[in-house]
Amino acid sequence: MAAALETVGLTRRFGGIVAANAIALRVEEGARQALIGPNGAGKTTLINLLTGVLRPDAGRIALAGRDISAMPRHRRVKAGLARTFQINQLFPQLTPLDAVYLAVAERDGAGARWWRRSGDDRQHVAEAEALLATVGLADAATTPVHVLPYGRQRLVEIALALAARPRVLLLDEPAAGVPEGEREDILRIVSALPREVSVLLIEHDMDLVFSFAERITVLVDGAVIADGPPAEIAADRRVRAAYLGEEPHG
Repeated sequence: MAAALETVGLTRRFGGIVAANAIALRVEEGARQALIGPNGAGKTTLINLLTGVLRPDAGRIALAGRDISAMPRHRRVKAGLARTFQINQLFPQLTPLDAVYLAVAERDGAGARWWRRSGDDRQHVAEAEALLATVGLADAATTPVHVLPYGRQRLVEIALALAARPRVLLLDEPAAGVPEGEREDILRIVSALPREVSVLLIEHDMDLVFSFAERITVLVDGAVIADGPPAEIAADRRVRAAYLGEEPHG
């Protein structure tokens, strides 16, 4: 069976710096997987390669078995690869309902009718309402985004990504800047998404990573040094060396 997302030999150079060094990454269908690594490990480069912001110098990317290595960004979204960002990409004056409605309508080719009131299109409104309920925002559907606490704004962005009906959802530090008490709520909601959506989480908070992930991939100096279940990763000497400065063979 083809993986939901897979890279083979994925390589990207910036001059003499190899930012992605023959990366082999596999995200299974229904995965709850995390990508971790110290600062400068190449995580951002990898995400930019996966989403089409950067083109690889070598290697390939497959989404559900389909080679998307040369596919432009907008077509990757249409093919089923969606992402969130470290910093919210939202329209603060819109309500969550209007923002998600517009994303749903755009997906179905009705985005040119943005000037219509969302209430005039019940099918897309109903889907937007369902997505907001999925991420725990049914009670805030008509509250302007800028009024919402930051953690709930992050949930709006997740709802926007889900509006694309992704096969794979890339979450780039969804808890960044979120108060500690709200971080667990975000990951709990993501964990409860239907298994038709495979999730790859990029996160620095190791407590969140180990509470969420069923599999962890570790990136160091642009290369994967470990990949496996959380208990195996926690015991890996190479991982401990990368994070704690321990000698890998000590």
